[in-house]
Amino acid sequence: MAAYTVPAAVRCSVKFLLKDTVLTSRNICRLSATCTGRGYTSWRTCASFSSSAADVCALSHSATGHYDCLVQCGSLREDAQQRDVVQQLAQLQHSLKNYNNSIYLNPPPPRVNPKDGRCRLPKDKHANMASADIRGDGSPVEEEPSPPPPPKGFYIYGDVGTGKTMLMDLFYSHVENTRKKRVHFNGFMLDIHQRIHRRKQSLPKRRLGKMFTYDPISPVAMEISNETCLLCFDEFQEYCHTICLNSGIDYRRLDKAAAGKLYYLTGEPAAGAFLDALFEELALRQKSVTGPRVLTVLGRDLTLEKTCGSIADCTFDELCGRPLGASDYLEMARHFDTVFIRDVPMLTLTLKDQARRFTTLIDNFYDSKVRVVLLAAAPVDRLFVHTGGEDERDRQLLDDLGLSGDAAEHLTLFTAEEEIFAFQRTVSRLMEMQTELYWMEGDRSHSKKEP
Repeated sequence: MAAYTVPAAVRCSVKFLLKDTVLTSRNICRLSATCTGRGYTSWRTCASFSSSAADVCALSHSATGHYDCLVQCGSLREDAQQRDVVQQLAQLQHSLKNYNNSIYLNPPPPRVNPKDGRCRLPKDKHANMASADIRGDGSPVEEEPSPPPPPKGFYIYGDVGTGKTMLMDLFYSHVENTRKKRVHFNGFMLDIHQRIHRRKQSLPKRRLGKMFTYDPISPVAMEISNETCLLCFDEFQEYCHTICLNSGIDYRRLDKAAAGKLYYLTGEPAAGAFLDALFEELALRQKSVTGPRVLTVLGRDLTLEKTCGSIADCTFDELCGRPLGASDYLEMARHFDTVFIRDVPMLTLTLKDQARRFTTLIDNFYDSKVRVVLLAAAPVDRLFVHTGGEDERDRQLLDDLGLSGDAAEHLTLFTAEEEIFAFQRTVSRLMEMQTELYWMEGDRSHSKKEP
């Protein structure tokens, strides 16, 4: 989709993309100056409940002013690295106020020579003057000035829980350009595939023996570029300025009020019975009966054995032991606000397929504010074990690539560096998902929309 070359992957959680196209955001709720509490969770949650209140902070005209207000009212801690990022984003915010990417999407019209009425296409600025257009009086025709380069976006990376998503949301809420969008990478790719599918479906049917090729990527990229000038990505990389946000503090791990016991260990007496009782308590509020439910995902069926209204009671194997992916988890997040996940094993690198699905599951649930109740084999901070990664498939792949064990030590495919970072992010998010503020924020029982 992008016109620029994608650089080497950098470990990160949140990034900003801005090119001839876009930048992003979800609806940012406003924050009342009366909110108290600390950290990203309190800012995000207070914001969701104060839309009807006098929102002093959100009325600030810049991301910097909003950040200052949040610090002053105690909703955020003063963080020098966060402030530096906000100041750079505020400059980008100013650049985007009157930004329009249409000049990069539409080629300049041909010029007409008033002497002979013939059209002249714009010349390459590096072309030899001998080939330039000449006026009737012998003077060269002046070239149209090239448009200025679009504002460059930002790629923000750093340890988990340092505030990358929060700062992106704060920045997005103050960008006055209406052609903006915030999206998680998984949701973005699902949208891309749906657009590609629609375009392919609209093609005329091929006749026997008549072959033709069609590349839908370019028109889909143009379609998205026509819709958006600014695109904010969660979990993505692109051609941007890079900013490191590593304050050494995981704000999701700061002390916050718990929402009761939502994380159970399989070794605890009657742990399964506690989950059964909690499910029944929540199910009493649903206008539905308990039973299986079939979701349709991209034309195929996803069956969940035990559901009741907006609640799903699943096993780890049901969600992560099957070949499911982001599209399945996004569809679940659309229908359910609470998901029970039972029998989560200790996730070693030998189980990396299941572990990757679990991190994708939690990423999508977290982004959609889905509440989770877990029954697991180990405490959350010991759920992922960074051992057992060399299995038969890894050894076979090493042989197929002709690599020695020494060479493999430097490849993230075999060192599992990306998995380890993803595990750390998942642990951080699971901790926040057990807080009272997150639990309240994820309650859709008062929403007028059907799940």
